[in-house]
This record gives sequence, structure tokens and C-alpha cells, in this order.
Amino acid sequence: MGAAKPHGGKLVNRIANGGAEGLFSIQISADLANDVENIADGIFSPLEGFLPREDFESVVSRGRLANDLPWTIPIVLDVDKETATKMKDSRDVALSVNGSPLAVLHVEEAYTFDKEKASKGVYGTTDEKHPGVAKTKSLKEYLIGGKIDLFKRPEETPVRRYRKTPREMREIFEKAGWKTIVGFQTRNVPHVAHEMLQKASLNTHDGLFVNPLIGKKKSGDYKDEAIVLAYETLIKNYYPQNRCHLATLHTEMRYAGPKEAIHHSIMRKNFGCTNIIIGRDHAGVGTYYDPFASQKIFENYPDIGIEPIFYPAFFYCRKCLSFASERNCPHGPEFQEQLSGTKLRNMILQKQSPSEYMMRPEVFKTLINWDNPFVP
Repeated sequence: MGAAKPHGGKLVNRIANGGAEGLFSIQISADLANDVENIADGIFSPLEGFLPREDFESVVSRGRLANDLPWTIPIVLDVDKETATKMKDSRDVALSVNGSPLAVLHVEEAYTFDKEKASKGVYGTTDEKHPGVAKTKSLKEYLIGGKIDLFKRPEETPVRRYRKTPREMREIFEKAGWKTIVGFQTRNVPHVAHEMLQKASLNTHDGLFVNPLIGKKKSGDYKDEAIVLAYETLIKNYYPQNRCHLATLHTEMRYAGPKEAIHHSIMRKNFGCTNIIIGRDHAGVGTYYDPFASQKIFENYPDIGIEPIFYPAFFYCRKCLSFASERNCPHGPEFQEQLSGTKLRNMILQKQSPSEYMMRPEVFKTLINWDNPFVP
């Protein structure tokens, strides 16, 4: 066994020379620019651009591309009717951020879509209180399908210092001699329970790939730089340096629960991971999903090509003197110290040291240096 084969069989490469002189140009957000870069680097393999209608409708209705390959999150570019008409007439269009062209989009088609159906298909709800549904319903009326060519990277920022491409990570894994590689998705700073399940996976696998998601998140989530610094600190102090690698994934959270668990798995497969940790309420928000829906959905994707590792909810048992779950601990709630994310957030804001069972002291010290490490 070695690094997993890329999704669809090969890593996409849409990096090109040249520029966009003389082309009709549209402005895109920084988050969408990140996804253009993800397409170009093969993180979204086999996608070579934004979804055409046939693929879009298949992803919404079946959680698969039109060719039946697993794919659960639509990667789309939305525009208004006037812009869609101009883009169809132009065919090749420059994609720009803050006035600076980054890529060329080769327009194949422009199409309208049903926002209610798209919301229900991807998020399982049409409730606009769900951040993914709110985002879908705010999209403009037309979607543009077509391949992209990236000729300029987004502007460098401090938090991008850990960004890696799938080709770079596969070289790192090969050089390290790792045959089994466990990916870990996170949008949070590390609790001790996260560390325990990561290290449990290291007992039976060659390497751990910690891959925090960097990008637009909802209010109350941790800021990107706080996540990166927290993991830097944890890995430096508590992990064997030859068994763990930290790299960031730059894309926004969709909060699609089980559908996003599949999406997260495909991206880590493209990086080369053979396995991915899927814990309780993976990519969930509020009470929209059953806490273990993100594990159950893998029954529908036996052909995904990456093996999930499922973990139950953890707590610290003062009787067992260890982290445990209902699967291996017989003791009642009076012995259990639950790992409450809300409680931990409040303690960080109030600069109250959490117990040693919740967060490593070095990580806590890193976080309290921030006035507020949370998205406003």
C-alpha cells in the first residue's frame, strides 16, 4: 500500500502560463479564488473547473457526478443575467480578485438553477438559518460551467505559509516512507480529546496528516491564524516530529454535515491519505444532522477510495483515569468530564485555564494572547 490514488485516477493540473490581457473580466471573492487554486492544483480532482449543468444537477440529486463518481458539494461560479450573457459571448473570461487577474475561465455554458432543490439536496434542509442554505439562496440567478487555467496565485498571507499542493504532500509522504496516512479535518483548535484520537490512529498507521480548514467560517468559529498557531504549538510539544505533518486547506466551510464529510474525504484522498478520521458531528452545525450521520453516509459510498476511521464521542472518566467513550467505559455521568466546546470558548474568552483534560496548557497560552480568537 502507498498513497491513495487521486479521485478519478489522476491529479488535475490546470496551472498555465500567460495572462488575461484584453479579456472580459469579472471579480470573484477571495474564497472563490482559493477554490480556483484548489481546482488548478488537483485538490478538487477530477474537477477541472466549475460544474456544468449536468454535473451540478447530478451532484444535487445523487451526490455523484454525471459519470457516477462520488462528489457531494457543488463547486460553482454564480453571476447575474447580464454578466452571464457577456461571458457566453466572450467565451474566455478573466477571473480577478481586487482588480488583479488570477485565472482564465473557458465558458462552456450558463444555466439557471433551483435554489430550494439545491439547498435540500446538499444540506438536507431549506431553512435559511443554516449557513449553507443562506449562502445558496444568496447566489445570483445564473451558474457558469467551464474549465479554468490558473496563471497567478492569490496574494500571500501569513496563514498561507502551511499551504501545500497534493503533489507536494505526496512527495513528502513518499520521502517519509509512509504507506498508511491518516487525514484529520478540523475547523477548531485542538482539544486533548482530538489529540487522543489522532494518536490512537497513529498506533496503527504510519503517519498523521493534520489538515485544518482555512477560509470563511460562521460567527463563533475560531479564526484561521488561531487554529494554525494552536496546532503548531501542540505538534511541537506533544507529537513525534517524524510521524505528523501539518498543512492547511484553503476553502470555506459549507456546514453540510454528511455530504461535507464525503467532500472532505475526497480532498484528503487527493493529498494522498489512505484513511480519514470521521468523528461525531463532522462538519455539522446546530441540530440539523444526527451526530453520527457523517459516519453512516459512507455506507452509500463504498467506491470512494479512502477508508474512514470512525470514533464515538469521547469524555474523560475520573474512575478509569483516561479518555473513554460509552463503548469502553462502564461508569456513569458522575465520573465523566464532558468536553464542551462552548464551555472551552467561554474559558478562553475569560482567560480561565481549562482543566488538563480539556486543553494542553501550551495551547491555551497561545490562544489567550489574542484579544478574541473567534470569528465575530
